[in-house]
Amino acid sequence: MSSTRRQSEQSRAASPRVEDPLEAALEGLRREWRAGFDDRLAVAITQSSVRRLRERAATQQAAAAIEEIERRLGRYRSLPREQRKAEVEQLAGALNALRPHLRLLEAPAAPFGKLPTAIDPGRSRRSSNKTTADSPRTVVKPLAPDDPVTALPRVGTSVAQKLENLGVTTVRDLLTLSPREHIDYSRAVRIGSAIDLRDGERLTVRGEIIDLQEHRGPGKGRVVVKLSDGSGWLRVTWFNTYLARQMRLGDEIVVSGKLEMGFGRPSLTSPEWERVGDGSLSTGRLVPVYPLTKDLGQKTLRALTRAVLDATHATIEDHLPREVRERNHLIGLVDAYEQLHYPAEWGDLELAQRRLAFDDLFLLQLGLVRRKRERKAAGGVAFKVDPGLLQRFGSGLPFRLTEAQERALGEVVADLGRPEPMTRLLQGDVGSGKTVVAAAAALVVVGNAFQAAVMAPTEILAEQHYHNFRGLYAHLDEEERPAVALLTGSTRAAERRDTLAAVASGEVDVLVGTHALIQGTVAFPRLGLAVVDEQHRFGVRQRSELPGKGIGAQPDTLSMTATPIPRTLNMVLNGDLDVSVIGELPPGRVPIETRRYVGFDRVRAYHLVREQVRLGHQVFVICPLVEESEAVEAKAAVAEAERLQREVFPDLRVALLHGRMSGKEKDAVMTGFRDREADILVSTSVIEVGIDVPNATVMLIEGADRFGLSQLHQFRGRVGRGGARSYCLLLAEEATPEGEARLQTMVETTDGFVLAEKDLELRGPGDFIGTRQSGLPEMSWLDGSFDTRLLDQAREAAEEVLKSDPKLGTPEHTRLARRLDLFWTKASPDVPL
Repeated sequence: MSSTRRQSEQSRAASPRVEDPLEAALEGLRREWRAGFDDRLAVAITQSSVRRLRERAATQQAAAAIEEIERRLGRYRSLPREQRKAEVEQLAGALNALRPHLRLLEAPAAPFGKLPTAIDPGRSRRSSNKTTADSPRTVVKPLAPDDPVTALPRVGTSVAQKLENLGVTTVRDLLTLSPREHIDYSRAVRIGSAIDLRDGERLTVRGEIIDLQEHRGPGKGRVVVKLSDGSGWLRVTWFNTYLARQMRLGDEIVVSGKLEMGFGRPSLTSPEWERVGDGSLSTGRLVPVYPLTKDLGQKTLRALTRAVLDATHATIEDHLPREVRERNHLIGLVDAYEQLHYPAEWGDLELAQRRLAFDDLFLLQLGLVRRKRERKAAGGVAFKVDPGLLQRFGSGLPFRLTEAQERALGEVVADLGRPEPMTRLLQGDVGSGKTVVAAAAALVVVGNAFQAAVMAPTEILAEQHYHNFRGLYAHLDEEERPAVALLTGSTRAAERRDTLAAVASGEVDVLVGTHALIQGTVAFPRLGLAVVDEQHRFGVRQRSELPGKGIGAQPDTLSMTATPIPRTLNMVLNGDLDVSVIGELPPGRVPIETRRYVGFDRVRAYHLVREQVRLGHQVFVICPLVEESEAVEAKAAVAEAERLQREVFPDLRVALLHGRMSGKEKDAVMTGFRDREADILVSTSVIEVGIDVPNATVMLIEGADRFGLSQLHQFRGRVGRGGARSYCLLLAEEATPEGEARLQTMVETTDGFVLAEKDLELRGPGDFIGTRQSGLPEMSWLDGSFDTRLLDQAREAAEEVLKSDPKLGTPEHTRLARRLDLFWTKASPDVPL
């Protein structure tokens, strides 16, 4: 070995190691290759590393090549999968070709050790974020995340009340106030090219104010300017006359908003704007756009988030253990908050969202895994299973169990025979036969001289279960037949006293009811099984109280839902439960024919409704989804019922159901409809999942394109229960291409699990979690960054941490334990984790 080469290697060995961004970029591409060309993180790592190569470009040729590589990486995700392999190969070649044209990396001074990597959890990007560093900032004292938001400068009572409308009361709330979107002010287009864009697209332009008009008078005042950049001009309107005092002719400004193409002339209404060169937080960078409330503008929120990021820079404690961050390639928490609000590049925003999404999933899985382990460790009852009893029960039924029912029943019975308490979710489509599985499980428990409780969310569903259980047991001999009783809020006082006494004495084997089952006066001397139907309709406290009504050992718990949930979301929603799935319908069910109608085609739908009523059947009509409030939705339902009664079906009987009614009123309407007191029931989306109206053959859904596939499928399951040919009619005024695709998917498949997976793909997990989580902590990051692989990583990390430290009692897990407690207490303050 030559002396020069030996000295060079000794020098490298003695110096702190410096990560080469070129090698990091190539390693990102290798990772993308190994992942089958679909690893978002790998691409983000490569983009971040290539950006760091800019300062090492030794020639203009190298700088141009790096810019071209960045451009190609930016469009990589839009390429079809089959083209990505060739693109990765070409990108790797382009990176390797840069080697002779890059300046050598210099090592840092010795005291600082090795430089952080592109995804080192400890790294802060603040020093390299020029657009942020150059911005004028208010010096603020250090604040802790749990401090009230009023601790920030210039946040008094008035501003605090407005922030509270956005759910912001603490410093942490402001840190986690996620922007709706970011505007890239650095990528303004020429005004003359705006004509090529579509109406409604985001447009960012930079130009000079060549005309400024202030209009005052009746109604809202407005300011109208003409903005020109030499290639054309654009009309911009703000309904805020104060802006006339902030702008002048000749000012150069940047505006960004949704393009309007009225009468062929491009225009913007109430866009975001910045004056060029005023040193603000915005111009020339990615700018956050926040959800707003009255009298609280974007610039105020940006100033507040900038201030809170600076105030917490030194006080934020990263609760994720270092080994978890490193193993899962996550940036630090300080970096994540900084890049969530003010990312230097789009890739930085993606890394921030990924870290925060992982946090939510990891904390969720920690709680669920720990809850599941603690339940399994509690003392239960190992029930003796009598195969002969189950055989006599099954052979006397008027139908044969499907293979899926047999499999689910086998899993439930196996749990009943184990000494640790069962915590199982029975998931099956509407009409798949979950009730008979629950009845068989109750029979096993009763055969061991224990009792069972069955809780449903509404009185009409509880009454339905009561009659179904009695019918399923009717063929058994008297000595084997369980005694079934009903207890709801409407049970008369004398009957209630008798029922409670019979439960307490053990005369009642199976008690079916509503929330009344968890009231203080109900006591089961030998509760062995708690069944919770439509479990997502109950809060986590209510679900936990039913098993607690027993005396002695922890009873087994069987939860049921008719909501098809993809496997990945089951881990989010029900990660503390074992899951059984009934994935097929009993033979002989008449398929429901689904049709879609757009615009004036609704006349044909109304004709079908009238024909079905003439044949003696009944019809459900679901009103369009209204997101403003339940009150607005109820008002819309009243108006629709009146319109149908007056203009379309004046000779038919139309009833109404909406969310503003009391529970008793809803039950009375549904009971009357079931008893054929009305031909048509107009309802909002509150209509009950398990309601059985065998005579109903038509489900007509107005504004069907506004609902998710899973909810449309739930509505469809309300009909077709009586053996007659049934229809689901999907009506839309003018559906978007995406809405049309959803409706066509409904027409093409009746498989609830296929639709649930498609819904997850189209709408993200927020629709599932937002409406069904019931007692789970809020997880605000999932729609932006939900990835099934991220969920698997979070689950694996949670299990590893709890395996080594079940109580999270070691010093390195002190912050994590504190954060976990806060995360869960906020969602379920009265239920211990």
